[in-house]
Amino acid sequence: MEGAKKMGSLLKVTTNDTLREGINKKEFARKATFSIFVLLISLVMVIPFYFMISISLKFNSDISLEPLKFIIPGRINWANYKTLLWDYPNFKLWYMNSLYVVSMVILLRCFIVTMAAYAFARLDFRGKNGIFMMIMSAMMIPGDTTIVAKYILYRYMHLQNTHWVLILPAIADVTFVFLMRQFFMGIPKELSEAALLDGCSHFKIYYRIILPLAKPALLTLVLFTFIWVWNDFVNPYLYITTVKKQLLTAGLQFFQSEFVANISMQTAGACLGIIPAVFLFSIFQKYFVQSIASTGVKG
Repeated sequence: MEGAKKMGSLLKVTTNDTLREGINKKEFARKATFSIFVLLISLVMVIPFYFMISISLKFNSDISLEPLKFIIPGRINWANYKTLLWDYPNFKLWYMNSLYVVSMVILLRCFIVTMAAYAFARLDFRGKNGIFMMIMSAMMIPGDTTIVAKYILYRYMHLQNTHWVLILPAIADVTFVFLMRQFFMGIPKELSEAALLDGCSHFKIYYRIILPLAKPALLTLVLFTFIWVWNDFVNPYLYITTVKKQLLTAGLQFFQSEFVANISMQTAGACLGIIPAVFLFSIFQKYFVQSIASTGVKG
């Protein structure tokens, strides 16, 4: 009997090990397949960046003769970057103008949007839901349909050809009001109620309790705002007319004249222009999933 029991236990252990090994192999195959798929997708996304860097290091004649060929050995042209950084002062002005506009939009938008989101998430006032729905309905209006009206309005307000024509319209964004409201609603109300019982005002609750807990959503707001404002082309192109006040995205067009397009110079400027966005994204990318996952807790 004891021998049979030992034999049965051995068979059971062997069966469990076999099943576990089979499950591990299936899990490994699944992860390997997914990793290969992600690698292929990443290669598809990286190739355009490599192609852009390749064009920025070519002579303009090489681009027209062999546009699809990558960096030509022995014919690497660093003069494009040298011209932009040392011989073309307007490029540095455009870079600084873009940094100034982006910084101002981020500071003002973080304050305005988070205050509005706190009001919709934590305060009770008459018509709150109706006002929020009216604000959200603005997302249904395409921005291109309001270009003419905005152009007339900004000219009437004497904002044209100033950086404020780009800053003021961008400080209130409906998308981020919704994002921050959803995140604030995911924070337990007991924290706010306890603070109110202790004598805190709503403003103290806002900046001492809510904002520190909303760090992932705030960083997401900052990163998306930076990318959207930094890459904006239409607004600076329409409303800024002075070359020295222009932003980087619209300023690159000046490398293209009526008869000659300096594509390699434009691409070199674009390569230098994506550095801040790539740097910020590489630092704060871990907060994206945390923020987006938290926005759907309550709604």
